[in-house]
Amino acid sequence: MPTILLIAGWRFFFYANEGNEPIHIHVQKAEMDGKFWLKVDEYEITEAYTYNFSPAAKKEIRKIIFEHFDYIVNEWNNFFKK
Repeated sequence: MPTILLIAGWRFFFYANEGNEPIHIHVQKAEMDGKFWLKVDEYEITEAYTYNFSPAAKKEIRKIIFEHFDYIVNEWNNFFKK
């Protein structure tokens, strides 16, 4: 379960056994937990699930993911050798 980013208290990571799924990132901060799909061709993010996220937290996490979109995709591809 590699952590690829730590930003503003958010931890961004993958689970090692999820290489057969489309590109996505897990995020955690305090009691908040979520998963977001990254649609590379569309440069878009879709929420898979969020737990205990406020609207402000969802906005913040989307902003961070977009700021690091290419990095997350590259880390995913390197980790899963795609």
